[in-house]
Amino acid sequence: MDLKEPPPARLSEKADPDAVKYDSEGSDEYAEGQVQNGQLSRGLKGRHMQMIAIGGSIGAGLFVGSGSAFHTGGPGSVLIGFIVVGLMLLFTVQALGELAVLYPVNGAFFTYTCRFLDESWGFAMGWDYALTWLTILPFEITAAGITISYWRDDINIGVWIAVFLTILVVVQFFGVKGYGEVEFVLGLIKVVAVVGFIIFGIVVDCGGVKSDPRGYIGAKYWHDPGAFRNGFKGFASVFVTAAFAFGGTELVGLAAAEAADPRKSLPRATKQVFWRIATFYVLSLFIVGLILPSDNKELLGASGANTKASPFVLAIQEAGVKGLPSVFNAVITISVLSVANSCTYGSTRTMQALGVRGMGPKFLTYIDNQGRPLWCVVVQILFGLLAFIGEASNGSTVFTWLLSLSGLSYFFVWGSICLSHVRFRQGWKAQGHSLDELPYRAQFGVVGSWIGFGLCCIALVATFYVGLFPVGSPADAENFFENYLAALIVIALYLGWKVYTRGKGGLFVKTSQMDLMTGMRAFDLDPLDDAAPRKKSIANLPTRMVRSFV
Repeated sequence: MDLKEPPPARLSEKADPDAVKYDSEGSDEYAEGQVQNGQLSRGLKGRHMQMIAIGGSIGAGLFVGSGSAFHTGGPGSVLIGFIVVGLMLLFTVQALGELAVLYPVNGAFFTYTCRFLDESWGFAMGWDYALTWLTILPFEITAAGITISYWRDDINIGVWIAVFLTILVVVQFFGVKGYGEVEFVLGLIKVVAVVGFIIFGIVVDCGGVKSDPRGYIGAKYWHDPGAFRNGFKGFASVFVTAAFAFGGTELVGLAAAEAADPRKSLPRATKQVFWRIATFYVLSLFIVGLILPSDNKELLGASGANTKASPFVLAIQEAGVKGLPSVFNAVITISVLSVANSCTYGSTRTMQALGVRGMGPKFLTYIDNQGRPLWCVVVQILFGLLAFIGEASNGSTVFTWLLSLSGLSYFFVWGSICLSHVRFRQGWKAQGHSLDELPYRAQFGVVGSWIGFGLCCIALVATFYVGLFPVGSPADAENFFENYLAALIVIALYLGWKVYTRGKGGLFVKTSQMDLMTGMRAFDLDPLDDAAPRKKSIANLPTRMVRSFV
């Protein structure tokens, strides 16, 4: 890649950052919401970015998939497992935020991996991530159709698949603004629903629902049937479920290339991830574990979008509240459609960036004058048609193998983001720059990225163990490949590109050869107002703690 000329002024010199807008390649003639020379449109505003960070990918993984984790591992394993993966995501998004504010380029973490780690590994991560969203889309559309059967099981699911796929196509006509507005509205509904469920769960646990004959529950179900089930295997099995539930959190970094002002909106959005993890995942699942026994037989069917086996719906039914299960089923339907919308965004932007870098077909690079990567959208919609496979007698088997392509992908992507941040800092220092020149710094620094990378490795090992020795059954090759096929795909992509490029670049990009200029902002990177250093004291400790996550 050819390096652009470095900006004429040192990064420490003063400039007015609000007077100029930048495109994904670093030019300074790009106004908000406009498209220039076939570039992606900067139509995402601060409220869009924050809602994408808070509720963007809350869907069937949390509302339904967590049920199987409860039954296999118990509430204690679910709580600890989601906290571990949540911490992993917290470190990852902070690292991604630092990189995306400095380099708001299309492709985000795929591009960073190519620059700071290795081009071949970047190729593997880019296509693995794109394939993940391509294969999840038909699953989510089918899941949305299944949720409708909660009310109307007399209508063929293929009808609903066609309806939802059409809605998804219509949203694409509005480009990134359509994606942002849809995510904002649906995300707001999900946030209100989860907060409402938490309040409801607390009331149920304290015995405040007259229709519930159980009265005060407290921590009864943590003692009987118990907090942990199936020992270490039960705990290790939670990781893949948690990864699928958290998947999509990194989209806030991918959206930086189309944010109107990523320098201000992205740091705030990344900080919101803390509240998303703590409230919408950890706290809500803790409440579910208090008011729903993990040995409930209905949880055995908790997969896909089988809302009748959703631990959230079952918890409401256990309390005997009429009408509310139907309301929450509607929330799950909305959530699944939201994730389907995110699928289209995540895959199309990644494929377009791969095409631009010469790692994909050239036709994928086309962007119309409205800033829409049309051919990438067409490819994604064609994959959406795979949802009709569910109509076949062996449709569930096909979906199982399609989803196995994405099972571990998030761990590879998140680990690569953390390692890219570590390598970036090394290259930044080696090329004579200081941390004071960065517009936004990850709150946990390089240490947080190393911890995040380490947690990803631990999760991969735990998943390997459970894949090889599944809970309740002997070693099974089919089960192993269903759980670990994504790892083999990643290795094949990596080695394939290494062979194709004849080992270009070695194992790692040298710090002295890292491209630190392309796509970087050319003005002074002075800190944001809310990131300015403050005098530390005991008196302002609570304020500093809150501001670090808001």
